[in-house]
Amino acid sequence: MTEQPHPPLSPAAPLEPLPPPPPEAVAHFTPDVLKRLSDYGEQLAAGGVVRGLIGPREVPRLWDRHLLNCAALAEAIGEKETVADIGTGAGLPGIVLALVRPDLKIILVEPLQRRCDFLQEMILRYRFGPRVTLRRGKAHMIKPCEADVVTSRAVAALETLAGWSFPHLKIGGRLLALKGDRADEELAAALPHFAKWAADTEAKVIPAGEAWLSSPIKIVSAPRRK
Repeated sequence: MTEQPHPPLSPAAPLEPLPPPPPEAVAHFTPDVLKRLSDYGEQLAAGGVVRGLIGPREVPRLWDRHLLNCAALAEAIGEKETVADIGTGAGLPGIVLALVRPDLKIILVEPLQRRCDFLQEMILRYRFGPRVTLRRGKAHMIKPCEADVVTSRAVAALETLAGWSFPHLKIGGRLLALKGDRADEELAAALPHFAKWAADTEAKVIPAGEAWLSSPIKIVSAPRRK
């Protein structure tokens, strides 16, 4: 797989630091979890920017737009489930889920080597051990993960995600796709693509983070029935 080189940032351009945790994060997470989330945010704001994994303009909104939204997804995941995060990029939401939910087993699926290098560093940094694993490759080309949950965020349209996600689920497992304000519209358009796995009749949009986020997230949830 050929990757386009990412030009390094100019040494004259200082990196913007991660903002302090917002009040809702301080109130919601234990001090230990908040410390780990802050550290991961700092890794994204520094090495993540330099290596082209996130844009420098994302740093001021890392908490609100990225870390907290991904953490809210944990509300839709059951205890001790196996989660495959396809197109995880720099680990959003996969690494965040591993940090806030130590009971989960996480499979990070990512095709680009430079992102995989960063992810492997994060696995070692947070001493996840065997509960967080990495598979390099495109979701539709790797061996099925047989997960309880398949997550995705800002990867593709739902009709495309269907073909990438459902094959990685056990029967009875769930697709959980983070979507924005157009979640209901996207789901309506994608329902015919869910039918192959009998995932269309129970598919719905669910909220998460309502009790603690100022802007709760929307998740498309669809169980695989065949």
